[in-house]
Amino acid sequence: MYKIMIVEDDEIISNSIAGYLEKWQYSTCEVQNFQNVVHEFVEYSPDLVLMDINLPYFDGYYFCEEIRKISKVPIIFISSANDDMNIVMAMNIGADDFIEKPFKLVVLKAKIEALLRRVYNFNSGTNLIVYKDVIFDMSRDEIKCGEDLAELTKNESKILTVLLENREKIVSREEIINTLWQSDNFIDENTLSVNVNRLRAKLKSIGVDEFITTKKVFHCLIINKNCLMFYINPFFTPKLTIFTRS
Repeated sequence: MYKIMIVEDDEIISNSIAGYLEKWQYSTCEVQNFQNVVHEFVEYSPDLVLMDINLPYFDGYYFCEEIRKISKVPIIFISSANDDMNIVMAMNIGADDFIEKPFKLVVLKAKIEALLRRVYNFNSGTNLIVYKDVIFDMSRDEIKCGEDLAELTKNESKILTVLLENREKIVSREEIINTLWQSDNFIDENTLSVNVNRLRAKLKSIGVDEFITTKKVFHCLIINKNCLMFYINPFFTPKLTIFTRS
């Protein structure tokens, strides 16, 4: 089920779009806090965004630019401000389409379907994993916390992907080795440790200290599920935990 985020301050229009799309088996999120649109985007992790131009506090152009800093997710502007300058500006800052208000919902649905088909059937480069305030872009091999960003190697990205996708499950060291090289004949545990240490250092460089910790328990890697109740901030850092056999 595709997830559609609706950034529209007209409640009637927003509700109409959400209700119509949900009838066609889309999941929708109607933004309520227009001061914190990017945070809601990160939390919801939509497959497509519908964005009005005239919004409270900041306009749609601003939010489009902010989203483009962290994601390639498709964005469709929906606005009555349909003069050439607004359309050109929207496309130049990263929008994928522009629909003039008023519009028929069936036309909007057709536009959404065409864009989703084009993006997700032919381009797999929109993969984000969000863990509290940490945003991991698998397509770019980049991890971000706040305004700080670090570039990862392919191996570091694969390690982090495995851990984040299994953050409440035990992941064996052998599984991570197989993910990296598809065969444990090409790597030993020391090499894995080197990659993990480099990953830990890069995380620390963006202010995510102790995101990866080591405990001598048994031979596995796991993201500590107890961290899920915390947020990354100056006083606490959620952790990925690496367990090793003593």
